[in-house]
Amino acid sequence: MPGPTGSTRPTGSSPTAWRPTPTSASSSRAAADRIILTGLDRLDEPASLIDLNKEIEARMPAVDLPEIVLEVDSWVSYLSDFTHVSGANSRMDDLPLSVAAVLTSEATNVGIEPIVHDGVDALNRDRLFWVEQNYIRAQTLSTANARLVDYHMRLPLVQAWGGGELASADGLRFVTPIRTLNSGPNPKYFGTRRRGVTFYNFLSDQFSGLHGILIPGTQRDSFYILDGLLEQETALRPVEITSDTHGASEIVFGLFRLMGYQFSPRLADVGSATLYRADPDADYGPLNPVTRDKINLKHITAHWDQMLRLAGSLHSGTIKASEALRVLAPGGKPTPTGKAVMELGRLDRSAYLSSYFTDELLRRRVNTQLNRQESRHELARKIFHGQKGELRQSYREGQEDQLGALGLMLNIVVLWNTVYFQKIIGEMRAEGIHVRDEDIARLSPLKFAHINFHGRYSFALPVEIQGGQLRSTAKPEKTTTV
Repeated sequence: MPGPTGSTRPTGSSPTAWRPTPTSASSSRAAADRIILTGLDRLDEPASLIDLNKEIEARMPAVDLPEIVLEVDSWVSYLSDFTHVSGANSRMDDLPLSVAAVLTSEATNVGIEPIVHDGVDALNRDRLFWVEQNYIRAQTLSTANARLVDYHMRLPLVQAWGGGELASADGLRFVTPIRTLNSGPNPKYFGTRRRGVTFYNFLSDQFSGLHGILIPGTQRDSFYILDGLLEQETALRPVEITSDTHGASEIVFGLFRLMGYQFSPRLADVGSATLYRADPDADYGPLNPVTRDKINLKHITAHWDQMLRLAGSLHSGTIKASEALRVLAPGGKPTPTGKAVMELGRLDRSAYLSSYFTDELLRRRVNTQLNRQESRHELARKIFHGQKGELRQSYREGQEDQLGALGLMLNIVVLWNTVYFQKIIGEMRAEGIHVRDEDIARLSPLKFAHINFHGRYSFALPVEIQGGQLRSTAKPEKTTTV
């Protein structure tokens, strides 16, 4: 008889013959049956991988962030995807340069002023503000991002990192020190008496960012996971997504299964988790004490048509998954359809937990992907360095556009790094240096030590003051009588 995970007891064996794998065990503590999950041993980096990372870092060319923005556009013309909001074609010279400058100012959070160069028409203050207002928006950012991801996924090196079937979701928190309705409090992330937002972003196993969602404060992130999968417009189509423990509710599992996705969260404390059974008479050996509760299959069957209509509405975009979850369980009390989705989720969650307990490779895959996401967030903090890394946009649209520019910049950097990783590995092999495929699979294009994010200072005086003269003062539009 299959167990909750599909694991089976050998035919003809007694219930007591079943044994958990070395990665899990069941025991009784204070009369409460629990599953004890041992931690994963750390995988040490082989000397060959350490040497490869050192060699790549030594060979990576030093580069300024604006150069990366323009160089990537010379490979894949993503800057041409930024069109005027009216749909009209622009006759403006050097428009891509203006767009690149505005994207850089938004992603680094330094504002327009440090980007202005009055001697260059494309970097004139008025033009940059005009481009910001008319060209940088959710639609153009999404289109440009899809173009970058499509180019990146076709690089031979990328296939060593993943096939694009797995993705992760996690939140990056930003303090909003200005008054805005689109923020929320959370002392853990923002401090006392401060408010902020969450940039809930999605990363493929190929290191490319798929999508980002702005969440006021720190509302339940798990409500937005399915939104990201259904809304993203790249060529990648992940079928499995992982997140941290906070997203592992039964109703989320049920909605994922209903939509045909595998939800694979990282679980911190699963000792008290309950595994549900469909067959009350099945014998799961040592797992019997933690599989006491039964799935209500009749309730699922009775509401199956409503569940299919819900799935159709989600696929067509008639309703967002985050909105559906609130409707299915308003105030934490599930509706009849919500209860049916929850029952389905209990079944899927039980199967996943059983696999999670016994499959070390599954746990390592989940950990690896979420560690990649944490590294991406570290790079995001390096890029978004201006104004103490605080988000100072007052309105939701401005916040979404700026964090969208940050997400795009992350993919620009990852693409640039990947291309040069590929070039360096090719050069090393041409020089007769052996590079192991196993080491290539563990490389990360999220490195940034070779990138200058902060611009450069000029120590050249203007000609008109080189002799000790004073600068001309600014002339205000209206004079004030003192």
